[in-house]
Amino acid sequence: QVQLAESGGGLQQAGDSLRLSCAVSGRSISSDTMGWFRQAPGKEREFVAAISWDGTIPYFADSVKGRFTISRDNAKSTVSLQMTSLKPEDTAVYYCAAALTYSPHTGWTTRGGYWGQGTQVTVSS
Repeated sequence: QVQLAESGGGLQQAGDSLRLSCAVSGRSISSDTMGWFRQAPGKEREFVAAISWDGTIPYFADSVKGRFTISRDNAKSTVSLQMTSLKPEDTAVYYCAAALTYSPHTGWTTRGGYWGQGTQVTVSS
C-alpha cells in the first residue's frame, strides 16, 4: 500500500519560513515526478510545485515562484517544500503527490492517484 505522509505544517506569521516534508512508503519514487498541491477553504486544489525524478528540474506555480523551493531525496523517498516570505494567501492544506504528469489540457495530475492526507499551513497577517 502506497502511503504519503506530510509533516511540517503549522501556524506562521506573514514573512516567516516553513518547511514541509513528505515521506513515501510502499512505492519507489525514483522514477516519479513528485510535487505539492494546496487547497484553501472554499477553493479547488491547486498545483504549487513539482520536481523531476532526478531533482534537476523544478516547476512552480506563478504564485509561489521565487518564494518556494522544492527538493527531493530518492534514497530516503522524501520530497520537501521550503516556503519563505509566507503570505496569508498561502494558507491552505498542503498535499504531497507522487507520479505526477503534466498536460496542457489537464494541468498537473497524479497518474496513480497518490496523495497524502495533507498538512495545514496557516499564515497570519
